[in-house]
Amino acid sequence: MTESASPASPSRQPEPSQPPEPADKPAAAPLKNRLLCMVYEAMLLFGVLFIATWLFSTLLQQRHALYLRDALEAWLFVVLGVYFCWFWTHGGQTLAMKTWRIRVVDRHGQPLGWPRALLRYGLAWGWFLPGLALARVIGAQGWMLVLLPALNFMLWALAARLDGDRQFPHDRLARTRIVLKPA
Repeated sequence: MTESASPASPSRQPEPSQPPEPADKPAAAPLKNRLLCMVYEAMLLFGVLFIATWLFSTLLQQRHALYLRDALEAWLFVVLGVYFCWFWTHGGQTLAMKTWRIRVVDRHGQPLGWPRALLRYGLAWGWFLPGLALARVIGAQGWMLVLLPALNFMLWALAARLDGDRQFPHDRLARTRIVLKPA
């Protein structure tokens, strides 16, 4: 019986040999590193968005903050999309990600293409949009305008704890991973 069990187990061994393949992939970046990277990214984006807003306002002679407000928001959405997607498709790292030695790859460890980068960018708005939309729907004012998006942000970050690979929901949905870059 042991001999008949032995031939059966080699046919089952390829399945157990597949889990070591993910172990060969780069390790997932710790949650702390990813969140700190986001803080640094926000500081860098302040400059990018400042220049983009100045360019928009100067070229379209915007003399009042509410004049062409919707067009400005659309412009900044595009600028952010180009910024992130370009960096993600050219090395997998934004400037902040380089500092924290993390990068974004697809679930097989390969660099992102434009379609996947655009999908990830769109899904990443889940960090903020649901909370902002809820605040608008219920007519939130004052501190509620900060509390609802902040609660949304915390829930999105905590959702990574529920994921086996500790990836954020937008990474899981886009089939991407944030990994440590080898030294």
